[in-house]
Amino acid sequence: MKTEIIAFNLGLTSCYLIIGKDIVMIDAGGPKKLQQFKKILAKNKIDPARIKLIVITHSHFDHCGSARDIRDLTMAKIAIHEIERDCVEHDKVMIPKGVNWKGKLVEPLIFSVKVPFPKFSPDILLNDEPFPLTEYGIDGQIIHTPGHTLGSVSVILNSGEAIVGCMAHNGWPFRFKPGLPVLAQDIDAIKENWKVLINKGVTFAYPGHGKPFPVEVIKNQIIT
Repeated sequence: MKTEIIAFNLGLTSCYLIIGKDIVMIDAGGPKKLQQFKKILAKNKIDPARIKLIVITHSHFDHCGSARDIRDLTMAKIAIHEIERDCVEHDKVMIPKGVNWKGKLVEPLIFSVKVPFPKFSPDILLNDEPFPLTEYGIDGQIIHTPGHTLGSVSVILNSGEAIVGCMAHNGWPFRFKPGLPVLAQDIDAIKENWKVLINKGVTFAYPGHGKPFPVEVIKNQIIT
């Protein structure tokens, strides 16, 4: 099954539409981005009803802030890892720590104040088992890749492409070049999960912030 990936920003967050028989959306940007999202759909001549699933890579406000509004528009189901359910239903926040000087600089700026967003109950709770996307006409799956947060997930496609959320950063305010994230609850777990992705044949990464890049960049950072 041939798929196409459309990349776009909703605020500072890189979001994606994977187009197969149906459309799967990855991440939903920050709060109050619905009108911006409607313009993106119109530009690409996409009927909102084609979007059947919204995958939230993790529960930080800049990735799930408009999820409820977009679900109301599209009637899609929202999927998130079960560990992060409380974060999107209530006010719990999983706070990653700075793993280098830049991360330690931006951590208090980002997480010192809770940013409100419309809370929601997920329709699908992911777990440690891969979640196939064949139902949507997409050759790929969602897998649990903890590290940035305990419930972070990635979408890997049989084409060798992977949408990895904040397993990598490649854009302001985190990095100006692609690489490992500057914020993580467990940076060692991220490195191990990158090895898993590489062993699964992933060659090209779509990060949660910034532009896509070849995975060779990450190989050079985790293999010493």
